[in-house]
Amino acid sequence: MGKIFYLMGKSASGKDHIYEYLKQQEDLKLRPLVLYTTRPIRQGEQNGREYFFTDEENLQKLRQAGKIIEERMYQTVHGPWYYFTADDGQISLNDDSYLGIGTLESYEKLKAYYGEEHMCPLYVEVDDGIRLERALQREKKQEEPKYAEMCRRFLADCEDFSEEKIGKAGITHRFYNNGALEDCFSEIQNFVEQVKKL
Repeated sequence: MGKIFYLMGKSASGKDHIYEYLKQQEDLKLRPLVLYTTRPIRQGEQNGREYFFTDEENLQKLRQAGKIIEERMYQTVHGPWYYFTADDGQISLNDDSYLGIGTLESYEKLKAYYGEEHMCPLYVEVDDGIRLERALQREKKQEEPKYAEMCRRFLADCEDFSEEKIGKAGITHRFYNNGALEDCFSEIQNFVEQVKKL
């Protein structure tokens, strides 16, 4: 039976880099679980790679068809942005293991949908000061930096990833990404390899 390895962490914790690294490790044989979002595509992103970029009309159609596993709405300074996972046929746990990325809330809903035995959380933690510096550097590179939204996300993450919520989700293992990203890469890769052998 396959597993869904689910990367989580606050914004600018390095999840996207870790996700890309793990995806490229062919020996791990992890298929990407691509979520959907209605937020605008960022510079350097590609539809179907980081997310399926869609609109609220398509989200409504998927809701009506009963295809939404989980969804979240963030009231941003640019209006509501939705992130969601759809049962669109991309997951077959009889055949493969998957790599996903999301929030504690989405992890819990996927766990309820697919069963705890299929879910393996990969929680990445970073010191808040380092995280804020990384977020600012990332935003500066955007064609139209959205600093207010960056600040809103930073503060919201402190609440969304509180110690109480991490404990409630049953997450006991953390991967620290305060230093060299390569160290975090290899620690997570080793962990995934061990879990797959069980």
